[in-house]
Parts: sequence; structure tokens; C-alpha cells
Amino acid sequence: MIKFNSKYIFAISMVSAMGGLLFGYDWVVIGGAKPFYEKFFDIAQSPNLQGWAMSCALVGCLLGSIISGILSDRFGRKKLLIFSAFLFLISALGTGYSDIFNVFVFYRILGGIGIGLASNLSPMYIAEVSPASMRGRFVSLNQLTIVIGILAAQLVNWQIADVVTVDASDAEILASWNGQVGWRWMFWAELFPAGLFLVLMFFVPESPRWLAKNGAEKTVEKILTRIGGTIYAQSEYVSIKESLSLSPEKVNWRQLFDPKLKKVLLIGIVLAAFQQWCGINVIFNYADEIFTAAGYGVSDILFNIVITGSVNLLFTFVAIYTVDRFGRRNLMLIGAGGLAGIYALMGAAYYFQFSGFILLFLVILAIACYAMSLAPITWVVLSEIFPNKIRGGAMAVATVSLWTASFLLTYSFPFLNKLLNASGTFWLYGLISVMGFLFIWKKLPETKGKTLEEIEHELIK
Repeated sequence: MIKFNSKYIFAISMVSAMGGLLFGYDWVVIGGAKPFYEKFFDIAQSPNLQGWAMSCALVGCLLGSIISGILSDRFGRKKLLIFSAFLFLISALGTGYSDIFNVFVFYRILGGIGIGLASNLSPMYIAEVSPASMRGRFVSLNQLTIVIGILAAQLVNWQIADVVTVDASDAEILASWNGQVGWRWMFWAELFPAGLFLVLMFFVPESPRWLAKNGAEKTVEKILTRIGGTIYAQSEYVSIKESLSLSPEKVNWRQLFDPKLKKVLLIGIVLAAFQQWCGINVIFNYADEIFTAAGYGVSDILFNIVITGSVNLLFTFVAIYTVDRFGRRNLMLIGAGGLAGIYALMGAAYYFQFSGFILLFLVILAIACYAMSLAPITWVVLSEIFPNKIRGGAMAVATVSLWTASFLLTYSFPFLNKLLNASGTFWLYGLISVMGFLFIWKKLPETKGKTLEEIEHELIK
């Protein structure tokens, strides 16, 4: 029986997963800074500029995903993760120092590029260094660090925003320490984890599967031996070489449209888009509107946001515990079906004008369902299903789908909320969840306990 070096696998996985932590922090921190930088840049009365400030990072996410797809199979996972850490550092520093709105947007886009790179590469790297029997829980660490980053941003925002009275006038907020300096510290707080990520990434090895593709046999065997011993290294390396031998030597984007790959690419694109269009992220991005509609005041909203972040973290541990026991497909079905039911109730609660604890409970229930299923498991599946030879490019296509869906979700929510009201909007997300359930039921195979090469053999026939 092979005895794996779990401590070593955990260590290099956690370092890689710090990209997820920065992804989560950078993604959510702007929500807490929003009431203050809008006054500072005088955009509070301009819906277009408000929306652009909130969503401009998503343009960077798309660019980062494309860059990752073009370069990760050429230069490897490690170098681009180091580059993403550098971008997070520059973005955090520059965003906080910005005195001009367009400069603020520029640095937010740089941070978005870092998110796009990290969201693609961190789970891919972890999947490529983890043994099949424990790959699900290790890839799920990336989602754990994402929600830790989200919660950290919520806590930082909550504490800094508490410096001034929440019912202050616009002029009072602008003149306050918070309106001039406090919002900057929300972004600067990211400097420490970004710097740590940058330094630690120099100490992790390159992906053994990428190295094998580039002929570094001795290095591959050394890394695999440290992961699982000599016997594991030999058998795993043979399996990797056999997988690579089935693909053409030269990789190009046209391979992604090979008829044999259409099925697996479609699964990746749809699951990535569905993870966003199931609607949960509007709760994080538009929490103030959602909780205001539920009858909460501003002071309660800030605390409720921290509660949702804590629930998000707690139920991510449930996913880590169950992903290699219950399987990916089962958890994805639970997530899609559960959200469909919860959204039906949320829509009804808004329609019949219930408020307060009932809606807060349903929001928490939806986040718990998402956190133990679609949020982490989508990344696990995406990191597993694509062939070794084109994993970087195929993963990039899927993450481009994810960030495109995220942009459309974020941009469309205010319009849907106005057109359909909160009730109709959540009923729409419920319908999308039903469609996602049916797609997973019909198209997604179970990948639990299988090596990446076994999954490739089953899906690419």
C-alpha cells in the first residue's frame, strides 16, 4: 500500500491555494469600500461609473484567463502563479494610493488579471500534484482559501466601516477619516498575504505533469517520489507518459475543437457558467440591496454580511470532508437541486413581503448549500476532466466562460431586480438551477477516485 506524504502535498497545495485567498479578498473588498470611494471620486450619482467601478476587475479576470490559456502550457503553472502574486501586490498598493478614478480602475483591472490567473492555475496545479484518492479534498482547499479571503475582506471592511456612523450624510462620510483614508486601508490590507504568496511560491515545485510534457524526467521522478515514494513515482510517470503519447507533440488552440474534445469542453464551459448563473454571487456583490429589501437597516447589513461569510467558510469544510466520499456528481446535484428549492422559497418570501429573520435564514441556507457543493466542486471537476496535453488551454476556456458569466450576472442584476423585482429575480435563478441540475444529471460522469489519466481515457474516446 502506498503511503503518501500528506504533509508535503498539503504544504505545496496551500501555498498554491493562496492564489484563491487573494482571489476571494480582492473580489469582495470593493463591496465594503464602495460607500466611501464613491463619495471620494464623486461617482455616487452616476450609475454607469458605479457599475464600471464594481465590474471593471472582471475585464481583468477575462484577460487573466486568456493569458493563462496562452502561456500556462508554454511556461508552466509556477511562473504564472508568481506573476499573479506580483499583480496582486501592485494592484493592492496602487488601488489604495489612487486619487484619480481612472487610475483606480486601472489598478482594479490589474488585480482582476491576477484573479483570472489564480482562479485558473491554483486548482489546476493542485490537481496535478495530488494523488487520485485525495485529489478532491486538496483541490477543495483552493475554495477554502477563497472563502477565507472573502471572510477576511468582510471582517476588514466591517471594522474599518465601523469607524464612522453608518447613518452619516454623504458630506460627513467624505470628510471623515474613512472617506479619505479608511477605504484605502481596505485595499492595502491585501499587501501582506500577497507578499507572502509571492515569496512562498518560489519554494514549491513545478507541476510534475507539465514537467513530464517538457521532458524533465529526473525532476518529475524526484517530485513524485517525494509525494508518494519510488513505486508511486514510477507507476505515475508511466501513466503520464502514456497519456501524453496519445496527443500530438505540438499543442495549438485548434486541438480544443477536435470532435473528441467537444463533449468534455462543453461540460467545462456549462459548469463554469452555471456556477455563476446559479445566482449566489449577487448576494455577495449586492448584499446591501438584498438585505435592504429584506427590511434590514445599514448597521445590521454589515453584520449580516459577516454572518454569510462565516457560513460560507463553515460549509466549505463540509465539502472538503465529503468530496472524496460522496463524489463530485452527487454533490453537484445536491447543490443545484437545493438552490432551486431555496430560491423558490426566497422568491415567495419577497413576493408576500416577508422580512427580517426569515429571509436572512433563507439567504444563509442558500450560501450553505452553495458552499458545500457548486462553489468548490466545480473547480474540482474543471481541474480533473481535461486531457493532460491541453489542460492549460481547456481550463482557460472554462474560466473565460466563468468570468463572462460572472460579468453578465453582476451587470444584469440591477436591471433584473428592477424589471422582475427581487421575487422574480430569484425565481429566475431557481429556474436556471433546475436546468443546471438536469445538465449535471445527464452529462457529468463521476470522477471520484480516478487518476487524471483514467478520467481522460473515459471522456476522450
